[in-house]
Amino acid sequence: MAVSLTNSSDNEQLPSYIPVVPVRDVVIFPHTEPVLTFGREKSVAAVEAAAHYQDTICLVTQKDAEVAQPTPEDLYEYGVLVKIQKVLTIEGVIHALVKATDRVKITHLQPSDPFWLVQTELLYDTDADGDEVAAMSKHLTSMFKQAVNLGKGVDLGVFMRLMSGVSAAELADQVASVLDIAMAEKQQILETQSVKDRLNMVINHLSHELKVLELEHSIASKTQKRINKSMREAVLRERRRTIDGELNALGADTDEEDGGDLAELKKKLKAAKLPKEVKEKADKELKRLGAMSPHNPEAAHLRNYLEWLSDMPWKKYSKENHDLKRAIDILESEHYGLDKVKERIIEQLAVMTLQSDAESGKKKKKDKSESQITPTILCFVGPPGVGKTSIGKSIAKSLNREFVRVSLGGVRDEAEIRGHRRTYIGALPGRIVQGIKNAGTNNPVFMLDEIDKLASDMRGDPSSALLEVLDSEQNKEFSDHYLEVPFDLSKVIFIATANVLGSIPYALRDRLEIIRFSGYTEDEKFHIARNYLWGKQLLAHGLINKDVTITDEAIYKAINRYTREAGVRELDRTLATICRKIARQIAEDNGIDSKNVTEADVRSYLGPEKFTSQLAETEDAIGVATGLAYTPVGGDILFIEVALMPGGKGTLTLTGQLGEVMKESAKAAFSYVRTRSYDWGVDPEFAQKLDVHVHVPEGAIPKDGPSAGAAIATALTSALTKIPVRRYVAMTGEITLRGRVTEIGGLKEKLIAAHRAGITKVLIPAQNEKDLEEIPDKVREELEIVFVSHLDEVLPHALENFEKEVADRKAIMSKEEKGVAAIH
Repeated sequence: MAVSLTNSSDNEQLPSYIPVVPVRDVVIFPHTEPVLTFGREKSVAAVEAAAHYQDTICLVTQKDAEVAQPTPEDLYEYGVLVKIQKVLTIEGVIHALVKATDRVKITHLQPSDPFWLVQTELLYDTDADGDEVAAMSKHLTSMFKQAVNLGKGVDLGVFMRLMSGVSAAELADQVASVLDIAMAEKQQILETQSVKDRLNMVINHLSHELKVLELEHSIASKTQKRINKSMREAVLRERRRTIDGELNALGADTDEEDGGDLAELKKKLKAAKLPKEVKEKADKELKRLGAMSPHNPEAAHLRNYLEWLSDMPWKKYSKENHDLKRAIDILESEHYGLDKVKERIIEQLAVMTLQSDAESGKKKKKDKSESQITPTILCFVGPPGVGKTSIGKSIAKSLNREFVRVSLGGVRDEAEIRGHRRTYIGALPGRIVQGIKNAGTNNPVFMLDEIDKLASDMRGDPSSALLEVLDSEQNKEFSDHYLEVPFDLSKVIFIATANVLGSIPYALRDRLEIIRFSGYTEDEKFHIARNYLWGKQLLAHGLINKDVTITDEAIYKAINRYTREAGVRELDRTLATICRKIARQIAEDNGIDSKNVTEADVRSYLGPEKFTSQLAETEDAIGVATGLAYTPVGGDILFIEVALMPGGKGTLTLTGQLGEVMKESAKAAFSYVRTRSYDWGVDPEFAQKLDVHVHVPEGAIPKDGPSAGAAIATALTSALTKIPVRRYVAMTGEITLRGRVTEIGGLKEKLIAAHRAGITKVLIPAQNEKDLEEIPDKVREELEIVFVSHLDEVLPHALENFEKEVADRKAIMSKEEKGVAAIH
């Protein structure tokens, strides 16, 4: 059934069937007058036939714009009626100006040739009046105006018409036609009859588009400002270069007129008083920087490099104080004991004083001969907490020099010493150059802490990089990879610290003069605690103005029962714990202003005692000998235990995580004891009847070295002869297959450990007699030191009634042998 349509504009009656034309990538809205292009055969035929249908056709959008020959299923159900105003045909393609009048719904589509015909139903607008619609129209008009101001492309005629005032329906359709949204969303607006709903949909879409436009405008504005600034800077820099060239041609100095960072950098480099070679390098790089754009990434790296050059103390140095008396006073006031160390340091300072005087004399005589001064690189070796680092600070203080400390523990990258190449992102100079810069002078006291803990891997060997730093013949022109210019390190006093020498490579150790720090005795620890540590902890805990004291007995108890170390760090922490307890008592009870810490208070503050007063055995035991050991943290005692197991085959078992050297020493002791078994009244055939097990307690701790040989031989002899070992006797010494007791190292630390453990007699190799000068007087006075050269001299001192017991055993063996002979 045909439906009669009435044109909304002129009320003219239309035919029941009218041509339909599918359109792609566009949705045509009523009240618009677009120019359309028709090129497909059916579309051209329909437009040409429009004259027979009162110049009216129906335009319907395709669902898929890629379909070239659409079927009825490819079209939307809703479209728009248009009046063809003008037509222009060019080479078979029609360009037509059309006027969209009404939105319609297709009720029937009749496929035919050469074009399709449709029956349509006119869709009337609803909800077109009311205050809400008026308000929405006003808001949409304002938003549309704002969008146009932000650059949205709109035909000027359409814009002027909308601004002059139109109906709400036309406003919604006109704005919808220019929205930058998907075709499906535009089709949804076209199919909506309610004007209020259409306005709401258009406002929502335009609001989103408005935000995008605002963001684009902001980005464009900022970009344009940067471009304008860059162009302005480029033009001004080019003009300045031209002006500078003209001024230089006239011989004028342009530094004063320069401004900005570059001029400031020039002033800093000029004030740094760079050496000639360095100045040439800096001028070259400064020229490169001036020619670069400030936005060039390399400019930042180049500026950073020039700042490093300007900040280095090329000509800055500390004025030294060579007053030996002042140096002695500082060392004595800040460190207790360490007499040998202090003496060596004073000698070094005296040499430096004479060298400085010699240099001054040469300058007065204008003698240009090369100086023969060879700085000495000191290396402090000793257990932790004995004052290696602090005495380095005292040296710097006594010389009035700056002090720099660099910890090398765990460093395994060569670039940490020599710096990174400037080609790498984040490149920096090495720790040596960084330390010199931080010091601000070219002659500081530079401490290389924990030099024995350097490591190496695929990134290089830092210890090899230190060879140049610590070689006086090379460090005059030390070249850091980052600076790429030589820096004179010959005025720097380098001091290294280490716990052990064994892990320092030989080439590096050869450049160092070793000064050994030994552990403190009980008396030395007491004076350090009384004179230094207690006052420091009172100050640290806010008790300096309170009447807080500590008795001598309390200090000795803290030393003996709560610490067991070579240095005083644990003792310092123990005193800090006592001060914290007192601080809490005072804070909780404001009436307390004084406190005297007694021996009884120490237990209440620190809890149960951690150590007994003596570490030595409490009774004489068979097969247990006391040896002495040297460790990275000082000396210590160790017990050698021997067990004999009947029914064996002479197997020797060694346990206690022993190193290869110590295992070999045990085997040598076992072999010697077997060769002397008859002389000591032991059955020579014991090796065919017994298994021997040698164990060193504290099996979790690795142990190595040959110095336990004498103690192992003594324990073996005790076990075989059943003679107990004297508990207050300790021994050290390497043993040979002939029973000789030979020289060992670390004697001072071992004797201090024996004294600390309550040992009263120590057997040491006779060859170590020369080392007794280093032993503290108190230790020598309280220890009976016996020099031995052979195990025959060791056993009478170590075993109870050894000579009598051996004589009795040999007499018994002799009788048994005579009885056996008589039977035969």
